Amino acid sequence: MFKITPIPIFEDNYIWLLQDGTAAVAVDPGSARPLLDYLKANQLNLVAILATHHHADHVGGLAELAVAAPCPVYGPGSIAGVTNPVTDGDTIRLLDHDFRIMALPGHTLDHIGYVGAGGVFCGDTLFAAGCGRLFEGTPAQMFQSLSNLAALPQDTQVYCTHEYTLSNLRFARAVEPDSAPLAARIISDTAKREVNLPTLPSSIGMELATNPFLRADEPAVIAAAQSRDPAAQDPVSVFAALRRWKDEFRG
Repeated sequence: MFKITPIPIFEDNYIWLLQDGTAAVAVDPGSARPLLDYLKANQLNLVAILATHHHADHVGGLAELAVAAPCPVYGPGSIAGVTNPVTDGDTIRLLDHDFRIMALPGHTLDHIGYVGAGGVFCGDTLFAAGCGRLFEGTPAQMFQSLSNLAALPQDTQVYCTHEYTLSNLRFARAVEPDSAPLAARIISDTAKREVNLPTLPSSIGMELATNPFLRADEPAVIAAAQSRDPAAQDPVSVFAALRRWKDEFRG
């Protein structure tokens, strides 16, 4: 039976582990030891690794895993340790499921996502109630990447790789203080974290309803962005104003 489990690493990262029987696929193993310990404890065999982008907290475990649990590593060709480079539009088959590669530039230029098994493994592009910082890409690139994700079916599960949800929700509430769906989400996700449960996965539908970065065409979001930057007149500039605001937000 297909199962997806988050393995916590570092302060707030997750390695996502896809499991079918004793076969497992790991997504963004920033550290090898927690993954190896989980595999051993659950008698699992690592058959593939998926990498979304080159930041060390996502691929820092690849070298150790290549020795301890050698298997194909899929990801952008720019990443050391990737054995099977993939690019936008490619399809790979893992655990009897097809996964489509989606280019997601913005956070980094080489960022990709994996769409399949009813979900999207989107690294640091789309977060629960937020999005990644623009370290390498432009606002237009990130906005397009988020728009492509937003076009997925609303029941698509969103498997991002950081537990940033409560912080992101505080910002979302500053943008849309009167949103009822957002208020309900804050209550629900706060309750999960109070008992140390992950707030993830989210869903595309939930993000469309509560994530300001996917709502740049909503009047309340436009007004909030323009209160920070009156020049924010189109969706990309609204998004850019929101991202700058979030970068300095201390709420």
